[in-house]
Amino acid sequence: MTVLRALIRKELALLFGSPVAYVVLTTVALVTALVFFEHLRLYNQILFVYASTTMGGFETDTIPDHINLRDTVFFPVMEQLGLLLIMPIPLVTMRVFAEERARGTDELLATTRLTPTTLVVGKFAVTFAFVALMMAVSFLYPLTAIVQGGLGLQHLLAVFLGLTLLAIGIASLGLVCSALTRSQIIAAIATVAAAFLLYDFGWTHAFVSEDVAGFLDAIALHPHFGRFSEGLVYLQDLAYFAGLAVVAGAVVRLSLDLRRVTG
Repeated sequence: MTVLRALIRKELALLFGSPVAYVVLTTVALVTALVFFEHLRLYNQILFVYASTTMGGFETDTIPDHINLRDTVFFPVMEQLGLLLIMPIPLVTMRVFAEERARGTDELLATTRLTPTTLVVGKFAVTFAFVALMMAVSFLYPLTAIVQGGLGLQHLLAVFLGLTLLAIGIASLGLVCSALTRSQIIAAIATVAAAFLLYDFGWTHAFVSEDVAGFLDAIALHPHFGRFSEGLVYLQDLAYFAGLAVVAGAVVRLSLDLRRVTG
């Protein structure tokens, strides 16, 4: 545990010693706030129009069913932010393993008491913690608005959980890409490509059988995080993202073992 704590402190120092971490935190927080408040503004504008054109004011039965937080705010916010997250996260994950290889410090780590499993656990834990912090900071403004307005707090928390799990899933792909190369640029580009490829296979449904389409949906990111927009948390979706992180960790662990064997 002492070795793991030392590794975590080292990774945190490297992460927050770089301006990239602060740029990513600021950018994601700003974009999230802009996207959320733009849809919330449209929702309030629609409510005002219906209130001004009916005698019922803001009574629920005077507003059409399709004018609701889910369809007007939460669902479009998740769709837009889900795609936007693919861009900044690779900037964080690209250096985690690739930088060690480029500097040759991975060979020094191999001579210490630090086992490959401990190395993977430490780096994954710091990366996932940063992703969770990034999403928590991003949702401060939306949370404040929702609480003050007395609207859909539980639904917002489900949206936050879904987007956080998506970000962790993308980070898992990024850590694998970073472990397979010594170039941070290649790691970042490969992560973006892999995330876009794995994001949604809905476009293939017209060309494949139902069984194949079901399998592709089962391994795609979008079908699993998209259900959180309903305000519901499904065990199968939690298991998917947990499994993705575990598989990514196993692949990285294997790559470290192969590198030590082959030199």
